[in-house]
Amino acid sequence: MKRIQVAASYPEGLVHPLHRQVVDDDAITRAELLTWSPTADATTLLWCDGDRAATERAVGRIDSVVDSAVVADADGTYAFVRQDAYEFPAALLDAIAGARVVFLPPVAFLETGEVRFEAVGEAAALSALHAELAELGDLTIERATEFERTRSASRLTDRQRAALDAAVAVGYYELPREGTIADVAAVLECSTSTAGELVRKAEAAVLCDYVERR
Repeated sequence: MKRIQVAASYPEGLVHPLHRQVVDDDAITRAELLTWSPTADATTLLWCDGDRAATERAVGRIDSVVDSAVVADADGTYAFVRQDAYEFPAALLDAIAGARVVFLPPVAFLETGEVRFEAVGEAAALSALHAELAELGDLTIERATEFERTRSASRLTDRQRAALDAAVAVGYYELPREGTIADVAAVLECSTSTAGELVRKAEAAVLCDYVERR
């Protein structure tokens, strides 16, 4: 089983109305479709990086919306949206619905005009999907990995995870800092140099994973 991350750009006629708002409205630079299915009359959960007013404006310009409710969050706004039809073009919707793969949330609409999404499936099915979508727009496979049933978000080893747990426990990340790497080493019963290396590698893994997901 493979997992791929794809960035796609489609001609104007295939761009979803919500994506047009992201591209045209400076108040929103990213919208994420968190839950969805390729069927009509469904409720979706969206997230936009704009404020409440900008999100309401963007959702309100989608003709198929029957009802919506928005909830402001610290770094953006969630929108529960009920539509009587998805406004994806039929060719694109048919390709998605007929694909023998699973799509992982979110589907991200970016101000650059790109759509970014992840899909999981057998190599042949993913290749077939890529070939079909490539006939409709420009596609780039940004990452391809083996799919894992369970996934540590930052791929920490048990020892690295223990080092971070110890660092938090001794106050290493408090402001001002209350603990030291020597305190972490005491908890782990290892040398200070080993504790420092474990913490640095764990931090690097967590931060790299965060950047990839953003």
